[in-house]
Formats: sequence, structure tokens, C-alpha cells
Amino acid sequence: MPIDLPLIRPNPPKLSQLTAGLEAIEESGTFSNYGPVARRFEQAMTEKLFGGRGACLTVANATLGLMIALRHATLRMEQDRKLALLPAFTFAATGQAAQWAGLTPLLADCDPDDWALCPKAEERLLAEYGRRIAAIVPYATFGNSIDLERYAWLARRHDVAIVVDAAASLGSLDTEGRGFGAGAPFPVVYSMHATKTFSTSEGGVIHCADHALIEKLRAMTNFGFEGSRSATMPGMNAKLAEIPALIAEAKLGDIHEVALHRTALAERYRERLAAFSVQRPRGHAQAVQFMSVLLPRTLAEHRGAIIAKLAEAGIGAGTYFSPHLGEQPWFRESCVIDALPVTDDIAARMIALPVTDDMTVADVDRVSDALIAACFAQPRSTVPATPLRDRVLAAVVVGGGPAGVALLCAAGKAGKLDALASAGIAVVDRGDTIGGGRLGAYEITSDSSAETFLTADGALPAGLGIADEAAGQAIAEHKGALGVPLPKVGAYLDRLGEVLGHRLRTLGGSILSGHEVIASQRTADGLWRTRARRVSDGGSIELLSRSLVIATGGHQPAIRLAEEKVAGMSLVERCGNRLIQSDTLLATGGIEAVRERLRDCLDGGRAPRIAIVGGSTSAVTTAVRLLKSGLPLDTGGIALLHRRPLRPFYPSIDAARADGYTDFGPDDICPVSGFVYRLAGFRLEARELVVHALGIGGRVGDPRLTLHQLTGDDDMQAADILDRADLVVASFGYQPHALPLIDERGRAIRLRCEGPVRGRMVDDLCRVVDTASCAVPGVYGIGLAAGFVPHGKLGGEASFRGQANGLWLWQNDVGQLIVEQLLSASERVRAKTGAARRAVA
Repeated sequence: MPIDLPLIRPNPPKLSQLTAGLEAIEESGTFSNYGPVARRFEQAMTEKLFGGRGACLTVANATLGLMIALRHATLRMEQDRKLALLPAFTFAATGQAAQWAGLTPLLADCDPDDWALCPKAEERLLAEYGRRIAAIVPYATFGNSIDLERYAWLARRHDVAIVVDAAASLGSLDTEGRGFGAGAPFPVVYSMHATKTFSTSEGGVIHCADHALIEKLRAMTNFGFEGSRSATMPGMNAKLAEIPALIAEAKLGDIHEVALHRTALAERYRERLAAFSVQRPRGHAQAVQFMSVLLPRTLAEHRGAIIAKLAEAGIGAGTYFSPHLGEQPWFRESCVIDALPVTDDIAARMIALPVTDDMTVADVDRVSDALIAACFAQPRSTVPATPLRDRVLAAVVVGGGPAGVALLCAAGKAGKLDALASAGIAVVDRGDTIGGGRLGAYEITSDSSAETFLTADGALPAGLGIADEAAGQAIAEHKGALGVPLPKVGAYLDRLGEVLGHRLRTLGGSILSGHEVIASQRTADGLWRTRARRVSDGGSIELLSRSLVIATGGHQPAIRLAEEKVAGMSLVERCGNRLIQSDTLLATGGIEAVRERLRDCLDGGRAPRIAIVGGSTSAVTTAVRLLKSGLPLDTGGIALLHRRPLRPFYPSIDAARADGYTDFGPDDICPVSGFVYRLAGFRLEARELVVHALGIGGRVGDPRLTLHQLTGDDDMQAADILDRADLVVASFGYQPHALPLIDERGRAIRLRCEGPVRGRMVDDLCRVVDTASCAVPGVYGIGLAAGFVPHGKLGGEASFRGQANGLWLWQNDVGQLIVEQLLSASERVRAKTGAARRAVA
């Protein structure tokens, strides 16, 4: 069914919000003059977005803001300094403003990851043109944060002026959680055009830490008048009128919530369009104006047809900065243009998708599905034939991280890796190697023991084990300890992936590294056609298989911060920019990020208050890491808010009772192993924290940590904890990176894990299920957030609710469950083919 999603839908405040202000303006007679509303808005913006740092100046539009800032910055420079270094990948206004300020744009290439000015190109051009460069005009591309400290350093080192074009950045938050540009020592210019996230009728803002500079620029917006109606400097009429200022003032109240909502929508796009190249986000939040993705190079020539196909479905899409400045006639003739290979490539493949205030996750899913289907509808790219293209495989495994390698490990342990390879299996992963995935990027310990990891040697033939190698010995050092540091686990799994991958190839299987899967479509004869894009150059390949295994890992979607209510209110509404997700905190650099967010608190000598929301292993591990971080925490400095009771694991009923723990019943005991809370119980380091915090066996918990079990929407104590916290860590668990699937008629297959009421991705046989809880034929899921719950002969307590994740499960029972089904399907096809041949004979 067609939908109505324009590329950009302006969303200024409602007229009813402005009524009182309009009446006040009418009484004062300042409809078109710069007056008290504009000044009031400047002060409010300085406080709300920029933490009280520096000052703001409103202007009639952002182009005028760039013009006067550049004119002032270069006013007294030598006459031969006439170049303004700026990106070719930007809007025409950036180049036009430089020219109106008397400068000649020097167009430079952009960075392939964040699409801002390329640092290497900047350094090279600064060395080449020297003092002919008067100013650098970096663009914060599409509202993404850029490194302002680096530009302050470049200004000092090369004696150049800096004026930042941050047109789309009002509402973006830097790594400290403050408005992007807060306290910058040079002018940062923002737009309030109706198409921006901070949408008014028209207008702009200049922010700078230098109050005196802001006052100089203020005079330039008023014909160059400084204190009298006599011009003392160049000027123009660039003042913001009162009515646009009133609209901007009303918009300021909800910009944080709007920006975080749009950030969550963008994250959903990244999840659904994982096989497309996207801009690498920087900072805490991006005021996303629209979602820009890059088509595979093989589809770039079909961009117009793809946009037209989306339009037929009621979806507005377009191109931005295409043509870029270096391709536009005026700038080609009037600028100095450097080599622009990255800009040429990005501009040719760019497609912009809608992000609006009233869009939902379901809207993002529909747009993503439509884009994938439109891409599939284009003529197939021609690539050299390969053996993979010439056969129907038993399975394509999407993802070569811990879960994908665990499937191979399970096959090896069962003595069936050779049978799986002979039937035809290809593992596709975007990395150069398979193995540990992102595990090594987390600065925490595992919730599996060293002994558990080392059992992977059972998957390898005699003489190929890795337990005695350096990677294995690094794991063995932690036998008997409370887990293994994940960087060591990552290195171990990388080596395991290397050995298993080599073994798989030897047996006739395939590893397709450096490729990312775009989507997979069901064919009329029941096969799956999977399109994979080569990361290095965009070339694509199609694989035909009877089955798919989704092993793409999980993530913490930002949209849950806006959807999940805690104490009657979503965390976005209650906590705003005090929020951080546990995945960020647990990763490398996470504690440093926390210290930055708490800088004001720590610099002021006050012990911070931190709230963690969640009862999962990641939530408890977050508490462990914070307690070990060295942060100055007072008694009760960390509060863990959880819904369900926290349960420790015990190896037997007797062990639990001997420890004085009796909070369990028959349904909490695994009938196979006899373990108490085999699935729901915390283990190793997380377990130690829980048993102490609960006071089990007379233990005494860390006084810096308090527990609070949530009681419902009217939980005033929880609300108070959250309101008083300096930092709130959301740990709502993980959701799977689900692969876009299309049925034989070209329609998106909606999966249960993506539905309005999200459920487990897989059923009791590891089969991926749709929103009607029906198994998608031939599609299986394994790994983080897949949601498989052991049962029957696999064991597990009857009372368990939640996700059962664990490398041992994947490498053994769960992996073997999938392997058996893959081989059974191949055996059925082989038997059917044999019967057909005998009938013909």
C-alpha cells in the first residue's frame, strides 16, 4: 500500500504555541525589527544548547552568517591571502558565502567515512598553498560532529581563520553531550531554515566562545553600526526579525527530544540497511535532517530509476550535494579545485531517505524494504563467473563473527564439517577474517570460563588444536578465574576462525570475506538468492542456496530509549542528554566517555550519581566496570534499577542451600544438569557482585552500589533516582541485526523480532519466524539476541524468560541443531534428485 513519506517535512511549532508571543510583538510594534525576542532566544539557546558557554547571535539566514563571519575573520589579512579551503561536498551556500566575503574557494576532497573535509587533504593543501590560504571553512556534514579542537590547533599552527559551516547541526550533541560547537573559539554558523531539524521559517545562529567577537559580528548585521548610527566597519542588514525569533524560541523547548528521536530513526536505518555504506556518526547525537546512504557502485547508474521506484510507493527520496561544488558550472569556473576522487564517488552514489519528526520505526522499515526491493529490481550487475555462482549451496551463513564460527565449530565437534562443506556452504563477512568479530573491542571479562573456551579444540582434527598456541595459552592463564578479558577472547576466536576457515576451504566450502550481504530473496523454486556487495569496490555477487543462517550479532537500538517507559516516562523524555547506552560504556574507551560526560561534576569536586536501568548481564557488568573504574563514588553512588529479581547461578540444589540461598523452586532447576537458574542466573564476576549485593550467605555488598526493583509507572523512588542522576546508563539488552528478506513476489518478509510487539527472532528449532510466528522456510538464526531458549534434552529451567546467549551453547547444542537441519535438507534434495534420475533411466 502506498505511503506518504516526503523526503523533508518541515515541522515548526504550532501557531497555538506562538499566540501569546505574537500578541506581545503586536503591542510592542517590533514585527520586523531586531528586538527583545531575538535577544531572549540568543540567551536561552546559549544556556540550553551550549551549556552557558560563550554567546550566540541570531541572523536572518545562515548564508548571511557565513558571509559576515568570513568577512570579519579575514578583514585585516594581507591582500594576497585570498583562498578559503572548504569541501567540495557541501551546499552551494558555503562556496557562495566565501566568494561574497572576497575569497576564492579552494575545493578539497572529503573523508570516505564521515564525509567531512579530509584531514590529509587539508594538511597537504596547507603545505602547498601556505599563506595564500586565509581561512578554512569545514562543514559538519549533515549535522555530524567534527573535531573542533583539531581546527583550533590548525588555526594556531598555520595562522588561518576558522569559520565552521554547521548548517544542519542545531540539535546535534558532541561527545560531551553538549550542543555541537559549544565553547568553540571561532564562529560556528547554524541554519534554522524550514527544512532543517531545527525548523523555523528562516534564520540562522552564530555561536562562539568569544563574547567580544559576537558583538563585532552583531554590529556587522546592523550595517556596521557600533554604538551609533555611523558605520565603523563593513556591514549589511542581516538581523533576525522578531516573528522568526519567536518561532525559534518555541522550537528550542523540544529540540533535544526531536534530535534523539531522529537519531534513533537513523540507527534503525543503519540496522536495516547494514549492507549499504552510510556516514560514520560522531558525537553523542546527530540532528538528522534525512538519512543518506550510498548505493553499491554497480547500482549508481540506476539511481534515478531507484528514486522513481520509491516515489511510486509514496516515498520521497533524492540526492544531496550531487552535483557537488566541483561539478557545478559557476564553481568550476571560479574556484581552485583539488583532486576529488572520494567526493566524486560519494556524490555519484548518494541517495537521501526521509527522516521526519512524526516518522516511526515501522516507517523506517517500510522505506528500507522499498529501497532494497528497488535495488533488486534493477538489472543484475555483471561480474566474472566464480565457482560460487555456478552451484546451489546447502547454506549461506551471513556473518563470520563468534556465532558464525560457532556453527562451524559445532559441525566440527559432531564430525560433520566435511559433510557440511561437501553439501556446499559459504560464510559471508564484511571483515578481512572471520572469528572474534567485535568481542575484542570490549574492556570487560567474559561470562564463560577459560575452560569453556578451550573446549573449541574438540572441533579440530588431531594436530590442528590451538590450545597450546599463544592465543590458547593466553586463555588458559585465566583458568579458575572469574572470566577472561574479552580482548584475549577476541584474539583466540580470530585464531579459531582462521583454522576452521582454512579447514572449511580444504573440504570444499567457501569463506567470502570483505563482503556484506544486502538482502536475500526467495525464488519461485524455493531457493534463496543472496546478493553480497564487495566492500572494497562495490562489486556484487549473487549466491543461490537452499538455506540461510543469520549470524549477524546484536545491537542496542536507540529507539528503545524513546519507547521503553521507566517509572511512567521514557528515558529520553526524563533524562535527555544524561543518557548513555551500556554497550558504549563497556566498549574500549567507555570509561573515558563517562568521565567526559561527568566532567562538570568531577571538576567541581562532587562525587557523581549514576543510575543503571536493566537487569541483564550487561547491566550488572556495567555496574562491575563502574565500581572498578576509579571514579570517586560515594555510598549509593550507583543505583541499579531492575524489573525482575536478580538470580545467581548455582551448580546444584545442595550448593545453593549450603550458601544459604533458597529463593528458588522446582521450575528454577534444570532437569538435565540439576543446575539452579542455569539460564537466568548470573555467572562469574557478575554473579559475585549479585550474591554480595543481595547479602547471600552473610556477604556484604559494596556500599557504593544500591539495588532497586522497579514497581511500575508510579514508582516515585525510581523517578527520584533517575531525576537526580548525573548519568543514566540504559541496559535494555540486545536486539538482532536481522537480514532484510524478500519473498518470491518482491514483498518484504516482516520478522517477529522487528514487529510492533517484538519477540524472539527464532523458534524452538532455531528457525527464523515472521510476525505471524510462522517459520520462514530454510532460514535459521544463531548468536547474540537471536532469542533461542534451550528446551527438552538441551535442558534449562521451565521458569526462564528472556534470551539464552552463550558461546558454549552456540558451539555445541544450538549449532548442532542447525547443522542437523541443514544436512537433512541437503539429504532430502539429494534423495529427490536421485529418484528423478532413476525414473528417467
